Parts: sequence; C-alpha cells; structure tokens
Amino acid sequence: MKKFVILISGRGSNMRSLLDADLPGRCAAVISNRPDAAGLDFAKARGVPVAVVDHKAYPSRTEFDAALATEIDKHAPDLVVLAGFMRVLCDDFVRRFDGRMLNIHPSLLPAFPGLDTHAKAIGLGVRLHGCTVHFVTASLDSGPIVIQAAVPVWPDDTPARLAARVLEQEHVIYPLAVRWFLAGRLRIENGRVLLEGEMPAQASLCVPAAQ
Repeated sequence: MKKFVILISGRGSNMRSLLDADLPGRCAAVISNRPDAAGLDFAKARGVPVAVVDHKAYPSRTEFDAALATEIDKHAPDLVVLAGFMRVLCDDFVRRFDGRMLNIHPSLLPAFPGLDTHAKAIGLGVRLHGCTVHFVTASLDSGPIVIQAAVPVWPDDTPARLAARVLEQEHVIYPLAVRWFLAGRLRIENGRVLLEGEMPAQASLCVPAAQ
C-alpha cells in the first residue's frame, strides 16, 4: 500500500477531508511547522502519527527545509500533500520531491497566484473563481494542473463568503486528486497532467448550483 504525508500549518480542514476519504493508501504522518496547529490534535485523535518541525527554530529557510525533508523521509512516503502549509519551499526541497508533491491553491490558476486570492477575484470583478490542485514546482503556484473546481462570484460576495464556497470545492477535488495519484493514474507529459483513461485531468470542473 502506498503511503502519503500531509503538511499543515493550521486547522487542517483539507487534511480532515483527506483522512475522511478512505483513500487507497495510508497516511504515514501529519507534519506541521507550527506546534500549535489545531490539525495536529485531529490527526492524533485519528491515530495518525504527528510531528512538528518548527520553522522558528531554524535561522534560515534552507535549514528549515532540510530538517523538514529529513522528517518526511523518515516515513518514506510515495506522496507529499501540502494542505494549508503556509511556507514557501526552497528549490532543493522541491526537486527532492519532484513529481510526488501536490498542493491545493484557492484560485483557478494561473489566475491569482500567491495570497489574498478571494479579495483579488472580487476586486477585479471576475465571474468565476475556484481552486486548483497542482504538482509543486520551483515556480510558486505554477506546477502542472491536476484538477480544478469553479464557483460563481456573486455581486454581493465578500472574501469570507467566497472563501467558504471555494473551500467546499477544495474538500471535493483534493481527495480525488490524491486518490488518482495513489492509484497510479496520473502522469505528466509535456508539462500537462494526464489522467489514465480520461481526457487531461485539468478538464474536470465542479460548479455548484446557482444561488
């Protein structure tokens, strides 16, 4: 059975959706860069081993990333899953886990990389917003796209309301993407993610019913 490790920084709502998804693999550990991350208690209650690599204990990002990679390697995972992990990872770390590290970002990439995506979407008046699961590369929020989900942006939306609607879709598509990986159904070809037996995985779209 394949193993995966989940990295979190806070409450770990996407981590919870993954642990509840009955995936074809075993979560070998949940690791946080914050000792007070609420998601650690949930993981422990589910019997999942947890670890903390506190970024504040390291004088540089490179040293933190090296310590984090060492902790991950203890569990020999087939996949590393970033689930609200709020640290930018250095190039050496990304290369170490190349092709086996996924992230979920709260926008329809390549639109709105980085932070404050919901406020940016509202501010620019876009009609569709959403979330993206992608492989992690050295370029921030720019790796090959696995799957996306879209939600409408309503005229009276606030960033908080829009974020809540997007989060519901994150909890749908992230377990699906991880399931595909663990089942060996994903491959990267010419910078695009292909799903075995299907059209390119990024063609998948989830849109909730109208308001």
